[in-house]
This record gives sequence, C-alpha cells and structure tokens, in this order.
Amino acid sequence: MLKILFTSSSSACFEWKNELPYYTEKEYTIYLNGKEVLTSNTNVFSLHGLAPDTEYKLRSSTRAGTITFKTEKDTYVINVKDFGAVGDGVTLDTLAIQTAINCLPRRAKLYFPAGDYLTGPICLKSHITIELAEGARILGATDTSLYPVIPAHTTDMLSGEDVEFGTWEGNSVPMHQALIFAEHARDITIIGPGTIDGNAQNSTWWQNPKAPIGRPRLMFFNRCRDIKVHGITAQNSASWQIHPYYSRNVDLYDLSINAPKDSPNTDAIDPEACDIVNIIGCKFSVGDDCIAIKSSKIDLARKYKTPANRHTIRNCLMQFGHGAVTLGSEMSGGVTNLTVNRCVFRQTDRGLRIKTRRGRGNTAIIDGVLFENIKMEGVITPIAINMWYNCCDPDRESEYVWSRKALPIDDRTPYLGEFTFRNMTCTGVEAAACYCDGLPEQPIKSIEFENISFSYAENAKSGKPIMKSFMDDVCKMGMYFDNVETLTLSNVTVEGAAGEDIIANHVTEIIK
Repeated sequence: MLKILFTSSSSACFEWKNELPYYTEKEYTIYLNGKEVLTSNTNVFSLHGLAPDTEYKLRSSTRAGTITFKTEKDTYVINVKDFGAVGDGVTLDTLAIQTAINCLPRRAKLYFPAGDYLTGPICLKSHITIELAEGARILGATDTSLYPVIPAHTTDMLSGEDVEFGTWEGNSVPMHQALIFAEHARDITIIGPGTIDGNAQNSTWWQNPKAPIGRPRLMFFNRCRDIKVHGITAQNSASWQIHPYYSRNVDLYDLSINAPKDSPNTDAIDPEACDIVNIIGCKFSVGDDCIAIKSSKIDLARKYKTPANRHTIRNCLMQFGHGAVTLGSEMSGGVTNLTVNRCVFRQTDRGLRIKTRRGRGNTAIIDGVLFENIKMEGVITPIAINMWYNCCDPDRESEYVWSRKALPIDDRTPYLGEFTFRNMTCTGVEAAACYCDGLPEQPIKSIEFENISFSYAENAKSGKPIMKSFMDDVCKMGMYFDNVETLTLSNVTVEGAAGEDIIANHVTEIIK
C-alpha cells in the first residue's frame, strides 16, 4: 500500500498505491518511530529533518504494520555560512555560495540554514547535494546585469563543430544564465522544505517577455544526468521554473511550484529532449503551462535526433495554468512513451494540450500517450490535440500553416500516433469537451476513450478550444474530431452539450 519513492540522508518521500487522483480516500496520520509527525490527505508525502544513516519505522493510522527504511550516509556536510554567506536578504551572497560549491568535496552536502540568501546565478557541479532547511530561501537578485549572457553556441577549436549552450523556445539562441545552473554535470541532488525564489515580481524580467535574449530560468540543467529534486518550493522565475535540457534520469518529487496567474511564460516544469523523467507528487499554480514536454524545433531536432522519451507524471495537482500537461509546441524531436496517471487538473485552460503544426518536421512524432485516472475540475477544454498551432514562429500565420488543403507529405510534416484516455471525469467544462484536429494529409492515427465523462459549467463562457488561425469561439461544444483515422469510444458520456455530443469530420473509422 505504501511505496518509498526516494531517500536522502535527511529526507524521504512516499507514495500510496491506489487508483485515486492525487488525494487519498480519507485523511491519515503518519507516525515515525512511534511519534506523530504528519497529517495529510495526499497520495504523496515527504519527511524532512531526518538523521543520516539511521533506520526508521513508519506507521500510518490507516493501515496495520510498519515500513522500515534507512536514510543515506553523509560524507561531508558544509554550512554555507562558514564561507561567509549572511542570509539576511540584503547582502549579496553570490560569491560566498559559489565559493562553497567550488570547494565541496565529492559527495558532499552544502547546507542552507534558515534565512534569505540573496544571490545572482550560481553554478552547480557533479556529485553534490544542496539542502535548504525549513525557512531557508535562495532569493534571486533583481539586478538583471548580474545574470551573464550565455552564447547560443561556441566553436570547438579542435573539431570546428558547434557546441550548444544557450537556448530559448526550442532554438539555439543566447540566454541569461539561470539562477541555479548546471551544464554537463551528473549526480546532483537538491532537497529540503526550503524555497528557491526567482524574485522576478520585484525585477523587470516580466516587463519584456519577448526580449531577443532568453530570460533566465529558475533552474536549468543542460546535458546532465541523474538529477533529483525533492521537497522544495520553486517560485517566481523570470521565465520557466525548472528546465532540464537534453538530460537523462531526472526525478522531481513532491515539489510546490508557484507563480502569479498573469506572469508571462512561467511554465512550472519543461523537460526538453530528455530521457526518463519522473514528475511525481508535485503541486503547480503558474502563469503558463504546468508541465510542457518539449524536444526542440526542427534545426536542433535534425542535428541531435533526440526525442522526449519515457516520461511519467503521477499524483500531481495542476492549477490555473494554460495547460496542465502540454506537448510542444517545440516538439520536432518527438515525444514518445508518456504516461500521466492519478492527477487532478483544476481550472487550467486545457488538460492535455498538444501543440504542433506543419513545419515541425517528420521527426516530430508524438506516439504512445496514455492518460488514466484523471480528474478535471473547471478545465475550459479538457483535451486539445492541435496540428494547426499558430504561435511562436515568424511564419505562424502563413498559408502553409493554416491551409485546410491536403498538402504533400514531406520532411516538414509532423505525425501524431496513438492516444489513450481511460477513467477520467471532467466537470465544469466551458468551451469544448475535446477538440482534436489533425492534418488532412497526415491524420491523427488513433484516439481511444474509455470510461470518460464530460459535464459543463452552468455559466460556461465561450472561448477558443485550440489556438489556430480562424478559430471561432465556442461554448459547451461536445467532442470534436477532424482528420482522425481511428476513433474508439467506450462508455463515454457527454452531459449538457449545446449541440451534438460527438462531431466527427473526416474520421475514417469510429468504433463504439
């Protein structure tokens, strides 16, 4: 009934095994070595402040028996204040923090006690742990000149080949260094109940979101391996909050990620061209997509041929974002083997949001997507699969993108494969239950719905279910499909649609 997700020397993360989205059936109390330590009602919970190399017995009020687990050993633990960090929220602590990281021995931990550590960007290295204690906050400096510009790429003096560094929205471009930054590193762990705060609300970063140089992310991992982030709160980034980039084995457990609803491009987690990403037990409330899975635009995709592969999203709560789980629009490397399970989407614009279009390329393959045991509350359009996305590129409104004619299939044509949706309830729908629009020359291969119910908000407002040229506002539309090869509907109910429950155009086969 209870699974250990993660242990460090001072923390542990656990997950209840059930089929319920995000919340348990009833509240429970956790006892550690006989002492009450936690009361919760979520499927994932964490313990912090544990002693290293220590065996613990954990018991829950809702089940008999105990679970035994042991924390990891610590090799070295270094207090950041021993290197001169002040933590008063006024003194700039960048030099002290960076010096401490530079001096850390292999497998050492840098400990931040309670306090506000005002800093510019800091660079992590391999084989270290950062721990933020309760009340500890790494606070981004508001002076934008403190964030160096990283070049898009440089030239290897030996081979003459480009080496990529800076990136923004799927292209190789200059960018400002992230507040927490790592390149070509491995075995980095960030833990604790503390906070990493970009402090962008007190700077000028949000005033010009389309500046030619990419705004800093809160945390950026470029071509890294074995990254684990557990328990922290991440908030108020200048742009995307957590951006793993061409990385492998990324585990993100029990995080709280926040930004104001009107903050620009403050996506919570954007794994780009990564392999094996686990996002489990996280809570989101941001100004853009909660999770946006990406694999770069066509130039980088052709160069590196790296899809976003083997991603698991489970027991997460997504609130107020544009999309709960978004794929694209920078998806030219493809997205494969994605499982989203036991999540709650609350008052997001869309639930599943797929954004692609002509021009993303024939490597832009999305296939093997499974959503199951999902509860959506007040989601404007629960499912939006869009092959006509008209944002974020100079040619976004060109006839090539919006033409409804069947154009030749070539090396610019994306492909959408198999999508499966099971055991979902969607209440408070406003614009449309779902809107799935494939290309006439490249229809969506297969969409399967099983045990799905949709119902509408009493005072639903009209809106655009997807972003494409010439898209009209709709209200209480049923399930809309265009250019789909096989559509399977099993135990699907649509209650209260203003019109037909199912609208199917250019669907080759409908199985009921």
